[in-house]
Amino acid sequence: MTSPMVSDLLMQASFIFTMLFMFLWMLNIPQNLFDKIRYREKSIYAAKRHFVLGADLLSKSRSTSDRSAAAILAKSAEDHADKSIAVDPRDAAAHILKALALDLQGFTTSALEALNVALSPLTAKSLSAGERSEALCKRADITMKASRGGAGVDAAVADLVEAVRLKSDNAAARRLLGECYEKKEMKEEALKAYRGLLELEPKSALAQAALVRLEGSSSTTST
Repeated sequence: MTSPMVSDLLMQASFIFTMLFMFLWMLNIPQNLFDKIRYREKSIYAAKRHFVLGADLLSKSRSTSDRSAAAILAKSAEDHADKSIAVDPRDAAAHILKALALDLQGFTTSALEALNVALSPLTAKSLSAGERSEALCKRADITMKASRGGAGVDAAVADLVEAVRLKSDNAAARRLLGECYEKKEMKEEALKAYRGLLELEPKSALAQAALVRLEGSSSTTST
């Protein structure tokens, strides 16, 4: 009794599914869905291709000593970053590439804007913790260059603290954090940052000099 009933139900379900598929096919829904998937795959490939080309141009721009050639290469890297962003605007890596290319050209404000987009909630989720740490460190570095006031240092400190939290072995973040704390005359925090840098890079002349300078300053103040 049970087996024929199950067979009938399966046949009815199969018939309904077939009729539904034929109806959808008449409306071109399966074909449109397939075309969208295929277009999406092509778009992702195009975005990645532009990103790779841009990253290669950025590397060449950094390695050449010819300023004119470096500027041209950096501009080309920016153009490829824009093309990648146009296809996939939620990929933070392309926004970071654009920021680095703009920074090389001296456009610090525009570079900060690109990094702000990369680190916004919609795009930052495409980054790993380490990548987010590096992006925060770069934003802090550019912020310090673009703003000479206390507000700029405060913003940089906030980014650098988070960068170190996300990636404790981020030596660049610890170095910049030490420099920021020195500017804010926060000696204990600066000492902690430089000591952390020295743990990561025992031969760092910058960290060694900073510790001598700050520890000497602390002993002079205490006496």
